[in-house]
Amino acid sequence: MSQRLKLALLQMNIEAGSPDINYNKLDRMLHEAMNVEGKPDVLVFPEMWNTGYALDEIEWLSDEEGKRTKAMISSFARQHGVHIIAGSIAEKREAGVYNTIYSFNRAGELIDDYSKIHLFRLMEEEKHLLAGDKLGHTTIDSTSAGMMICYDIRFPELSRKIALGGAKLLFVPAEWPNPRLHHWRTLLTARAIENQMYVVACNRMGISGTTSFFGHSMVIDPWGEVVAEAGEEETILYAEIDLSEVDAVRAKIPVFEDRRPSLY
Repeated sequence: MSQRLKLALLQMNIEAGSPDINYNKLDRMLHEAMNVEGKPDVLVFPEMWNTGYALDEIEWLSDEEGKRTKAMISSFARQHGVHIIAGSIAEKREAGVYNTIYSFNRAGELIDDYSKIHLFRLMEEEKHLLAGDKLGHTTIDSTSAGMMICYDIRFPELSRKIALGGAKLLFVPAEWPNPRLHHWRTLLTARAIENQMYVVACNRMGISGTTSFFGHSMVIDPWGEVVAEAGEEETILYAEIDLSEVDAVRAKIPVFEDRRPSLY
């Protein structure tokens, strides 16, 4: 039985330290993404799209309790009847600032969130951000899905636990920079193959300070085949997937049934 989903990944440039510019750009891209024949069922954004990696200023740039983001995205999701995996934002809470994804359903309800649990030392995230303490789970209609952020894909234990929890697809917002395009493609493909699930990864593009970002947002199927891949330009990447493929692949090669966790 076909279980098709249309996806739109908003591969955008991000102006570090300029939330107003980023919110305005995202608003334009949101409307563009829905202005197509065969409207998407799910929209996905990059990591830290509201502030970029302006970490020295993140305390006052971040979105207080996510109020601005929640209001904007909830309204759009409800108006257009679309699921939104709202990338991740710098979200300020009482304890500090987190790198957080929000998941909204078609009614515009915030149904799940996930804060990045692996902080990236090369960008000094651990000096400015607090790590989350729960796994990223959500649902798209009635389908179980997982959420991870950028550096998280280097930790295969995390995606395996999400897959064992029933996820059929994995959403990965990112700010993954040059020169590690080979790592990006390889790690995302490995996560898809080993867990026999779709991987939907939305990366940013553009230049921030001395760091450049290559885009190459990707949708990968449970066999590890690339369904769609963007280039390095600012764009909206569209793809259509069939979630019944997950069950078919898992039945053909029963990896989960053949695991021997008592030995490892």
